[in-house]
Formats: sequence, C-alpha cells, structure tokens
Amino acid sequence: MNKKIGFILALVLISLMMVGTASAGLFDFLGGNNANQTANDNETFIVGFDAEFPPYGYKDANGSYVGFDLDLAKEVCERNNWTFKAQPIDWDAKDAELDSGSIDCIWNGFTIDGRENDYTWSNPYFDNKQIFVVKSDSGINSITDLKGKTVETQKDSSALAALQGDNKTVADTFGTLTEVADYNTAFMDLESGACQAVAMDIGVAEYDISQKNNTADFKILNESITTEKYGIGFKKGNDALKDTVQTTLDEMFKDGTVLEIAQKYGISEDALIQG
Repeated sequence: MNKKIGFILALVLISLMMVGTASAGLFDFLGGNNANQTANDNETFIVGFDAEFPPYGYKDANGSYVGFDLDLAKEVCERNNWTFKAQPIDWDAKDAELDSGSIDCIWNGFTIDGRENDYTWSNPYFDNKQIFVVKSDSGINSITDLKGKTVETQKDSSALAALQGDNKTVADTFGTLTEVADYNTAFMDLESGACQAVAMDIGVAEYDISQKNNTADFKILNESITTEKYGIGFKKGNDALKDTVQTTLDEMFKDGTVLEIAQKYGISEDALIQG
C-alpha cells in the first residue's frame, strides 16, 4: 500500500473513533446510558420516589435508600419474586418518568386527593393528617390555645396550603404564621421557644419526634387541621400491575407486616388504612 494512502486511512480511522467516543459521551450526557437507571422488565419493579422525604423515602447515614414506603415496596417485591429498584426522581418530572416506563409507579407519600383521575391508584393505605406539634409543657392542648401564638410550617407544604385555604380562619387566630425552609428548622425553633407550634404532616411529625433524644418533650394535638390520603400511583390504565401490588399489600396488612414496618419508622397504627 502507498504510504501516503495508508497514512490518510489511519487519520480517517482515528477521526471515526474520536467521533464515536464523543457521540457516546453525548449519549450518556443526554441520559441514553445512565448508570443510575435500571432496565425495566416484567421481573423488575422500579419505584419512583423523592429521596428527601423521610420517613417515606430518603438516604440514610450509610448512603442507602430507605423509608416506610420503600420498605413496603421491597416486601411486595420479595413476595412476588421481583427485583426491587428504588429510583430517585426529580419530583417535577414524575409524570414523564411514569409515562416513559422508566419507573413502574410513584410510591412516596403520594397524595390521591386532587389527582384521582390522573393515575391508576391503589387503595389508600395512609391517612396523612395535617397536625400541630407543641412542647409537652407548653400548656397548649387544643387549636384554640394557639390564639396569638407563633406557628411555623414548611414552605410549599400541605399544612401551609390548608392554613391558607379552607382553614384560613384558624390561621387568622395565630399571632404569626411563619414559613421556614424545612421542618428541622421548625423543630429547632420549637425547642428554643422561637415558635410555640409546628404545623406538619402527621407521618413526618411522628418520625421526627421518634428521632429526638427526649421524645416526651413533644406532643401532637388531637385535633387535626385537615387530612389527605396516600396511595400508590401507576400509569393510567396499568390495572394489572396495580392489582398484583394491591393484593400483596392487602396480605401484608392482614399478617401485620405493614404495622411492623410502620413502627420501625415511628408511625402510629392510627395513620394506617387497611383496604
């Protein structure tokens, strides 16, 4: 072969290899070969969840994804001989993830109310009341005792929506209703006396209290602000998968597994709904 021709062919080959490598890198960047994604098939159950929503789904100190809902889903998989995959997602993109088939369901403290026609739903399994947490020695025993008090809640939370909506008349009796970035901040303010009550989800409240060194320092008022139901959201029309999961979850309720998992995360039996 002519040396000049050989040299030119070598350059062409190197160029093609570089283009192929660059294209592969772009493919990865665009999500075409995401190492965090798991190929979906009939033997793999991929649960989409918000990784920062304890006690339902979150990353523990060891870097593992855990939570009440994830433990329920994992048990469902074990009983059906499925491979379980906890897939953290951008919550704003949850519908696109479900529609594309990259996840099989949304199972993460997912509110049915107001979304009834948007998904194929399991039966509700959790009664998520919006409640108030106060210091046990505060002398506050009812919602009327919050008159003139400083109450905190998380921005964009269900509790805030309730207090700005149907329960605005209750909020109007407070001295102040303050929005904070997260419930850790609210609990610190409650401990320091910067506020006298925190409005929040009952499941999150019970979990947060259970993580405190002195759980007896806090109490949840018996009166709730409002309530909403949690369910498992499947792609609309996916009744076959929903029915299998529902049947397994019903069995877990009957044999006490759901309650056992709930207690692990400080969730009371009263919050559970057995279908």
